Amino acid sequence: MANDYALTFKIVDVDDDGLISATELTRLMEVLGQPITPEGAAAAITKMDHDGDGLISLEEFAAYLG
Repeated sequence: MANDYALTFKIVDVDDDGLISATELTRLMEVLGQPITPEGAAAAITKMDHDGDGLISLEEFAAYLG
């Protein structure tokens, strides 16, 4: 299932570290014309973050969207 979302994940993962941070999510939402606060981004990350590291892996991203 993760492969279905890999391209989208790669676009969001601007620094190409294999993880999506709150900063990357904030930037994405600005580009999409739906700006969110840093607190909003952190809350969104928390919803998807299963391992509690404060970052979203491809697997977590795919699980959330799938």
